[in-house]
Amino acid sequence: MKRRDFIKVTGLGAAGAATLAAPAIAQSMPEIKWRMPTSWPKSLDTLFGGAEMMCKMVAEATDNKFQIQIFAAGEIVPGLQVLDAVQNGTCEIGHTASYYYFGKDPTFTFGSAVPFGPNMRINQAWYMLGGGRDVLNEFYKGYNVVSLLAGNTGCQMGGWFRKEVNTPDDLKGMKFRIGGFTGRVLQKLGVVPQQLAGGDIYPALEKGTIDAAEWVGPYDDEKLGFYKIAPHYYYPGWWEGGPMLLAFVNLDKWNALPKYYQSVLEQAGHYANNYMMARYDNANPLALKKLLAGGTKLHAFSPSIMDACYKAAKELHAEVAATNPNFKKVHDSLAKFTSDGYSWFQVAEVGYDIFMARRSQS
Repeated sequence: MKRRDFIKVTGLGAAGAATLAAPAIAQSMPEIKWRMPTSWPKSLDTLFGGAEMMCKMVAEATDNKFQIQIFAAGEIVPGLQVLDAVQNGTCEIGHTASYYYFGKDPTFTFGSAVPFGPNMRINQAWYMLGGGRDVLNEFYKGYNVVSLLAGNTGCQMGGWFRKEVNTPDDLKGMKFRIGGFTGRVLQKLGVVPQQLAGGDIYPALEKGTIDAAEWVGPYDDEKLGFYKIAPHYYYPGWWEGGPMLLAFVNLDKWNALPKYYQSVLEQAGHYANNYMMARYDNANPLALKKLLAGGTKLHAFSPSIMDACYKAAKELHAEVAATNPNFKKVHDSLAKFTSDGYSWFQVAEVGYDIFMARRSQS
């Protein structure tokens, strides 16, 4: 039988052939449109770009049936109110950092990073394979959201300062853009912590509302222009050894998604996570060289400052764990994964001692 006769007999024309060519699963997928506010300005093409990449992957994997419209910080909600917008159903999904919401409950810090805590690989391994996702989502359920891994900046820098800081006394009274658990740690040393979204930091530095600021690392910090006002650049960012970024999804919207869409959304988050880490690994060294060539003064935090911060972090950690069962439960999950049940700070003590020993030899 000739091909044209076969088509006549079977009733297949061009439209029928096209229908057969399309995957059966694509034909049954519903059309869904979501909105994703983020905590990032568009100028930060790695943070905002990672969230943008997540949305792009979801659309491509579903033949544009599942579309997520992304918004920069402040476009529909302020950068530090992304969780609130998702929690109350104003938006279906948001891309943010968990520790921005430390004021609601200190347990939110574990969804990003804890001072003197794990690096990015340990954080990711705990979230994916060590029970971290389950214990965090149990906690997040109380806020009507579920979390998906959606980014990581890697180890961060220690921030930009108008003047040098050599001893803990130099920190007293300093207005420092830093928030969450670390802000409370530094409060013990006399710092006045300020939590600001990324796009609000430069104006605050410029006006003198704050004396110092930390953000992420050389690539983003250069884009935000901090070096123009605060020339002293410090390391290490002991409060963020490898902070996770999460996509919070409204729990009701998540439960209503087809399982296939849930899987696509989760895998798109993993892609964004890997993309973001690779971008920072590639871009940060070049940006740091450029900053140093332009006159930025790079400093390591002094041993006395590091010791004082470490002591304050241990004290605050113990105080919160003693009174907050949510905090203790998530901490115990992390401790079990990383240290066979020892306190996280017992493990961190070893790493800290090694770091300080190397500092004294250099």
